[in-house]
Amino acid sequence: MQYAGWAGWVRGVVAAGLVAGWCAGASAEEGEFVELFDGKSLAGWQANENPSAWKVVEGAIVAHGPRSHLFYVGADAAKPQEFKNFHLKAEVKTRPGSNSGFFIHSKFQPEGWPAHGYEVQVNNSQTDPVRTGSLYNVVKNFTPPAKDDEWFTLEVVVKGKAVTVGVDGKVLFEYVEPEGVVGTRKLSNGLFALQAHDPGSEVHYRSVKVKRLP
Repeated sequence: MQYAGWAGWVRGVVAAGLVAGWCAGASAEEGEFVELFDGKSLAGWQANENPSAWKVVEGAIVAHGPRSHLFYVGADAAKPQEFKNFHLKAEVKTRPGSNSGFFIHSKFQPEGWPAHGYEVQVNNSQTDPVRTGSLYNVVKNFTPPAKDDEWFTLEVVVKGKAVTVGVDGKVLFEYVEPEGVVGTRKLSNGLFALQAHDPGSEVHYRSVKVKRLP
């Protein structure tokens, strides 16, 4: 789906007051979040190609190396933990010129760019003009909502057909997936995955926590 048809609608939703609702809901739900990263190891996470692109440094998962994706599978990789409706919060820091992404409703695959679900872009200054918070190839944000070398909080809420994305407590947009989307790049249920995009990119994730929603 192309973004152009949704541009005015997305701006209208934000203007209608979603920012206030986001902030109120987030504070009330804080105690129910579960941390997916233990702060010291990649336990519960599974890398596909080029696992050397992933390290834990000073309490953060660091993506730096050739293309690789790090999937959260939980304690038993044979029975990976999938998520459908959820509120996700990730603390992220990009280095200048870096590109990464946070995949939702994905499936583990041994190599290549993930073919299932959506990618929430993480990119504040890389040559790709699609910036942090964008729903890649669906909703395109061209203004970076955060700065390189500073920690920011990326939030994603999925409930039914609606995806809401925000940075540092400010909603960027809400996207409602239309009926009849075909293929695998759509909402369903699945895994979270982090992206190591290329050897010139370095992105840190020091917290990834999620709360399941009904």
